[in-house]
Amino acid sequence: MTERAKPIVAITRRLPEAIEARMAELFEVRLNREDRPMSQPELVAALREVDVLVPTVTDRIDRSMIAQAGERLKLIANYGNGVDNIDVDAAHARGVFVTNTPNVLDEDTADMTMALILAVPRRLVEGATRLTAGDRWPGWSPTWMLGRRLSKKKLGIIGMGRIGTAVARRARAFGLEIHYHNRKPVSPKTEAEFGAIYWESLDQMLSRMDILSVNCPYTPATYHLLSARRLALIQPHSFIVNTARGEIIDQPALVKRIEDGQIAGAGLDVFEGEPAVDKRLMRLAAENRVVLLPHMGSATLEARLDMGEKVIINIRTLMDGHRPPDRILPGRI
Repeated sequence: MTERAKPIVAITRRLPEAIEARMAELFEVRLNREDRPMSQPELVAALREVDVLVPTVTDRIDRSMIAQAGERLKLIANYGNGVDNIDVDAAHARGVFVTNTPNVLDEDTADMTMALILAVPRRLVEGATRLTAGDRWPGWSPTWMLGRRLSKKKLGIIGMGRIGTAVARRARAFGLEIHYHNRKPVSPKTEAEFGAIYWESLDQMLSRMDILSVNCPYTPATYHLLSARRLALIQPHSFIVNTARGEIIDQPALVKRIEDGQIAGAGLDVFEGEPAVDKRLMRLAAENRVVLLPHMGSATLEARLDMGEKVIINIRTLMDGHRPPDRILPGRI
């Protein structure tokens, strides 16, 4: 019996060594050893030649690129939780499966969200920098480096999915009051666990919160969900934390509100137009008015390994003639 040929799999960035080694055993793998973002022509060339493309969230696979894919392309197995970087409709029309890596990033992203919820009101980054900036620390003082207490403050979670729920669990332990806006209420059991209050109106919730955490997925419907109009509803003493996607917030409007003292500050792990970061945000960071992180929400070794295992399972399942477990359908993101 002739042995079945291994599928050709192109990976757009370096993955953990253990995952690349496992893929090399199972598939004919084409690696990006330089670990630099692939250009659009390079991505198109890969789409023309492979059975499976494994892009990351920074690789934009649009309709025009999918139209140029080769006949052998069967799967775009995204190495990431979201698929906003892929035109799922165009892939589906071509008979190409799209998968992602859900349920493995929730706890790590929630940890980073909670870290920012602590860091911004308590001025943690500013305090740490004072010790390493060259100026001699004068010692403890009753009025120096005063932040804001978390206990009994109102936390508004925008998107009470898996990550939002994990954030609520952590925040509740710090004594925060949990409020949330979602397309629909969570189960009564979940609400009871956190004492969570549901707000059908996002506008009404925004105007009443002390801290806001953005945890919803990025879709066409959530682009600039926090628009200039909605940002104007937020109280001047309030803070915003975003570990979801930069495009969910109107970033120039947010910068202006913070510059003008209409929002107290922000903790941002994601930005519009990544990897570029708005120079005005950088200036606000230098002034200790915002905390900026380089998209580190899911950056743990455990998460990256789990993501790779998800990708492998999706590829193997499809190549064995079955539907991949993490298949994304149009309109389901």
